[in-house]
Amino acid sequence: MAYEMIKPLLFKLNPEHAHALVECSLRALSASFPGALSFLAHKYIVDDESLRQKLLGLDFNNPVGLAGGFDKNATMIRPLSALGFGFLEVGTFTPKPQEGNEKPRLFRLVKQESIQNAMGFNNEGAEKIALRLAKTYPFVLPLGVNIGKNKITPNDKALEDYFTLFRDFKDLCDYFIVNISSPNTKNLRELQNDDFLNTLLEEAKKITSKPILIKIAPDMKIDDALNLCENAIKKGADGFILANTSVDYSLLDNNRTFGGISGRLITEKSGIFFKEVAKILFGKTLLIASGGIDSADIAYERIKNGANLVQVYTALIFKGPSLVKNINQNLIELLRKDGFLHISEAVGVNLK
Repeated sequence: MAYEMIKPLLFKLNPEHAHALVECSLRALSASFPGALSFLAHKYIVDDESLRQKLLGLDFNNPVGLAGGFDKNATMIRPLSALGFGFLEVGTFTPKPQEGNEKPRLFRLVKQESIQNAMGFNNEGAEKIALRLAKTYPFVLPLGVNIGKNKITPNDKALEDYFTLFRDFKDLCDYFIVNISSPNTKNLRELQNDDFLNTLLEEAKKITSKPILIKIAPDMKIDDALNLCENAIKKGADGFILANTSVDYSLLDNNRTFGGISGRLITEKSGIFFKEVAKILFGKTLLIASGGIDSADIAYERIKNGANLVQVYTALIFKGPSLVKNINQNLIELLRKDGFLHISEAVGVNLK
């Protein structure tokens, strides 16, 4: 109820200004009123044995995580954990600080409960963020670090950017996410190829023993995505996030043909992409579903189609801080309705 009162005021602000206000508020709350985090945790965290899983050697209290892009500089880890997430992903981080693309670059599509963004990996850079993370890690929740190359780094030099980031954060996270699928860094998606991933994974495994996940685009052809993923598994990839934002501008009712689309507009597209890829990959690797998930029903469908975990982001903007609690509470009911005692029984049930 409280968010429904605040939301109209936030939505009158420029989207980036609104995000900055939320970030400042959460940071201030965490720093000045530590008791407030306990209050939020009591209000939003769903603690139920049926949702707990051990994956990648990590304990996940529930399957709902925060996708990369919300906490770009790892400044909100503690307050975000109080909102009931089972795991958090921070970033995308690049070796050097960068401002991102020109503004305006973030647009709300309110009627469609979606976002169109062309942010471009704006972040404070590895050195500053690593110092901040060193004060937080290890954390009470599994913490993933999303890494990408700098805009000024040509693709033929991109490997060194990723290797630098593996070295900088190998002792400051629980797993890595290799972002080669954002549409907002020119030619980045060209790195979604076997040669690049083969070399990256072979060398990364020498740098870190932490699990490495690959985040891919929902706009890939299914066969291409499967070939890429199956080859990456052979080279040591520990899992995949399916998927990033979409550049299918036919989904829009505006003329902005740039950036990536997230939210309800890509629910169907992301769901189909996940289902088709999971048909082949399920049981071979860890699968995290992302893209257009804003309810327990959608999350549960992805889980039954093979998702070990799910991630949300855009829905948090439109539905507010009770989103994760509502998804988890309703997931418990959906599991019980189908006669499952534990979420692991539901994972991939549609594929068995």
